[in-house]
Amino acid sequence: MLFKPTFWLKSVLAIDEEFLKKNGVKALVLDMDNTLSMHGDPKAEAGVEDWLDKMRKLGIKMRVVSNNTIKRVKPLANALGLDFTANGAKPLTFGVNRAVKAMGAKKAETLVIGDQIFTDILAGNFAGIRTVLVEPFHLENKWTFKFKRKIESLVFKRDYSDLELK
Repeated sequence: MLFKPTFWLKSVLAIDEEFLKKNGVKALVLDMDNTLSMHGDPKAEAGVEDWLDKMRKLGIKMRVVSNNTIKRVKPLANALGLDFTANGAKPLTFGVNRAVKAMGAKKAETLVIGDQIFTDILAGNFAGIRTVLVEPFHLENKWTFKFKRKIESLVFKRDYSDLELK
């Protein structure tokens, strides 16, 4: 099913050496907003920088692919030391495929990680790459986010009961 992620985790921070080895992962295509940082926040969420350092020490290749503009993506990606593709056009596969090629990775050894089914998960699944759906670090109160999450719940049951609302 195109809307179903391969894996469903609490956050990117749950991805560790054991998970990567068990699943033969050598590269990560990372969404930015609500995956590495709060939507629109110029800083990463707590723990993300340490997690990225662990991934680098393990030799994991990483690249951000975001639907946001370069103005939004570049400052945070640069601060985190990550290459990036802005205007990624997810759920289309252009940005994801560009990232895999730029990393010199094999699709079979790559994961697409993000918080949205209709962009991140679809893009990975369309590209033939395994996907990881992560929960946002915080739930947002804006009606647009609530609406998106409600629509997503029609195709994939998500439990937000223990997440903080912001």
